[in-house]
Amino acid sequence: MHFFVEVILPLSLPQTFTYRVSEAEFEFLKPGMRVAVSFGKTKFYTGLVMELHNVEPLLYEAKEIHQIIDDVPLVTEMQLKHWQWIASYYMCSIGEVYKSALPSALILESETLISPVKDSFVDKNELSDEEFLLIEALSQQSAIKISEAASIVNKRKVFPVIQQLLSKNIITLQEEMVEEYKPKLVRYIRLIPEFESSNKLEDLLQILKNAQKQKELLLSYFQLKASQKTPISVKQLTEYSGSSSAIVKALIDKEIFEEYYIQHDRVSFDDVDENKIVLSEDQYQAFQEIKNVLTEKDVCLLHGVTASGKTEVYIKLIEEFLQQEKKVLYLLPEIALTTQLVTRLTKYFGNKVAVFHSKYSNNERVEVWNQVLNKSDKAQVVIGARSALFLPFQDLGFVIIDEEHEATFKQVDPAPRYHARDAAIVLANFHGAKVLLGSATPSVETYFNTQKGKYGLVELHKRFGNAIMPEIHLVDLKDAYFRKKMTGHFSQSLIDAITEALSLGEQVILFQNRRGYSPVIECMTCGHVPQCTQCDVSLTYHKFKNQLRCHYCGFTIAKPTRCHACSSIDLTSKGFGTEQIELELNNLFPNKNIKRMDQDTTRGKYAFEKLIDSFKNREIDVLVGTQMLAKGLDFDNVSIVGILNADSMLYFPDFRAFERSYQMMTQVSGRAGRSDKKGKVIIQTYNPLHNTIQQVTNNDYQGMFKEQLYERYIYKYPPYYKLIKLTLKHKDFDKLKEGSMWLYQVLKQQFDIPVLGPEEPPVSKIRNEYIRTILIKIPQEYHLGNTKKTIQKILNSFDAISQYRSIKVVVNVDYY
Repeated sequence: MHFFVEVILPLSLPQTFTYRVSEAEFEFLKPGMRVAVSFGKTKFYTGLVMELHNVEPLLYEAKEIHQIIDDVPLVTEMQLKHWQWIASYYMCSIGEVYKSALPSALILESETLISPVKDSFVDKNELSDEEFLLIEALSQQSAIKISEAASIVNKRKVFPVIQQLLSKNIITLQEEMVEEYKPKLVRYIRLIPEFESSNKLEDLLQILKNAQKQKELLLSYFQLKASQKTPISVKQLTEYSGSSSAIVKALIDKEIFEEYYIQHDRVSFDDVDENKIVLSEDQYQAFQEIKNVLTEKDVCLLHGVTASGKTEVYIKLIEEFLQQEKKVLYLLPEIALTTQLVTRLTKYFGNKVAVFHSKYSNNERVEVWNQVLNKSDKAQVVIGARSALFLPFQDLGFVIIDEEHEATFKQVDPAPRYHARDAAIVLANFHGAKVLLGSATPSVETYFNTQKGKYGLVELHKRFGNAIMPEIHLVDLKDAYFRKKMTGHFSQSLIDAITEALSLGEQVILFQNRRGYSPVIECMTCGHVPQCTQCDVSLTYHKFKNQLRCHYCGFTIAKPTRCHACSSIDLTSKGFGTEQIELELNNLFPNKNIKRMDQDTTRGKYAFEKLIDSFKNREIDVLVGTQMLAKGLDFDNVSIVGILNADSMLYFPDFRAFERSYQMMTQVSGRAGRSDKKGKVIIQTYNPLHNTIQQVTNNDYQGMFKEQLYERYIYKYPPYYKLIKLTLKHKDFDKLKEGSMWLYQVLKQQFDIPVLGPEEPPVSKIRNEYIRTILIKIPQEYHLGNTKKTIQKILNSFDAISQYRSIKVVVNVDYY
């Protein structure tokens, strides 16, 4: 009798592969364990056992596995079931799901690069022979491929040796970002203990009788101390007393004061106070309603205005599920949000909280994976961006999807192109867990599901602590330019509002959904605009680096001094991005601290924390940013929010443009006036009477929802139709045109549903590849699974035609 295992390989191949094992291995192996296998002539990969059987493959000779990597399954059966659902629903291969689900340190392959960790101390006596050989090889060169490592040590032993070295932190995988974040230390001051008692005050004043300024500072210290219980920082004391840090230093030298440092905004997990949260009446009512809804329905939407205190309600619900010994998954759309939320959650749950997202290093991600797998107490609540969905949960009881409307929940590239919200609801269903969706501006689909009764709905209409909704002012840019009331890209009313806020020590957030300095550089003589050589877009000017850059492929050139076409030196920039706003602000408010938050300034692992920390600690006066700012960040000192050009989002060629614009503007507005001061939002637009902008001004979600639903129904879009978008790419324009036409005609013959295309998208060439798209609209009454199977068959036959085989086809289901 022969023994075989079905193995998933981390490749985009439509099937699993059969490998031969011995009887002893067959007895030992379980689904979810990893095995090292060779594939093709020279390559080898980490495969995952899917099932064990005795059926010999007919089409090929089954190879033997190299070795078994795990002692216990690394992936649960529930995960495998969920992966299969993702693969079939989003029309991708299970190998692609496997590759994106596991941290890359757990899927080594022959092409992975390894390099030594800088400055790590290696005790060579503690290494095995194979480990020693590898370290020797690495000391000669900076990085080697695992396939090269296999020739140094025995090929069959290479994976475990590398796993050992990774866990000892001697080597790292090449794709990691390593950056140290030094926590923010704030300097505080206190009296030397012997002067603490009140009868010593006379002695102190006696010592300082000739030093007038020092005496004043000391009195200021006592006044501050009387009015607040918290420690006094040097910065606070100097500001309060109007003196300088030199005087503070003099008092430290005289041994009257002593200084000490406190680490800021890094929560120490010891001082966990379980009962700190007191819900307001509205929050408590919402909390009870959600509990009632979840007894009948599996999914509930919490629709609460911005700053209504949704997070506190979540925390109370998490407490309930933890008492039932259930695990909780908390999904967020953006890494920037996780940092703020971790701080808040660890206050209540201490180190029961684990964090998982892509800016964590490989070792950190593997650690969290193992904690979840082994039901560790450190991972009872997992917070993460969409990839946290793939962790090996055991007793999942509750899933929270915060800001569920966010587009970043949908993975664009590479496959699997899943939507984390929908995939999480299915995952919860497998586990029998409950789901809570939260948003101030729910997506049209989710709200539609609540209207149909598929999901429950709970609403919070008031802001927490009776904070008032911000007032929204519209500035008509046409009129402002006409009356010459503009300074750069700022209207007079926006400048006045910013000046007033800054004079009161409040902070300002400005939103411009475009990074760089300006999107177009144009020659005034011949009209030439520098284009990317590989893509069909103009190059964006980045003044900070003095270069023109393509935001699609990364192609850069130095900023030209004269036109490339006619050599004229009369070049001008059109449009504006965050860089230009930052520079204009520096000119308008030269002595204020202005920072920007966009993709260019947040590349490092801790870049978000640094910016958010310093904004929260009020070191930054004005923060300029792209849509990263629109996520649910919580700052209590922001009184002004400015949206510099509301129209750039509205006229985007996408059926969701109005919905997205409404969400984006409402969310950005929601950052204002979150404490007792009333916030103010200034929206600059050329079209103040536009329906969507009016709906934002009046906070009219219902109006936006009804208008969008009506249009979606007429034009056959979600939620009434499911969309599948096929994107075809090829370097040869004519071949692509011909191939996309063939595919379109076959789809059209097969289906009596709308098939649109093949059309050129707004950016019709990226990285030297031309692009065509075909959109298939599937009505609700159609069987989705069967329709997808038919589409897959047509794609397979398209792939079988020799002249079209080189055309890449990307399938995007529920294209959002």
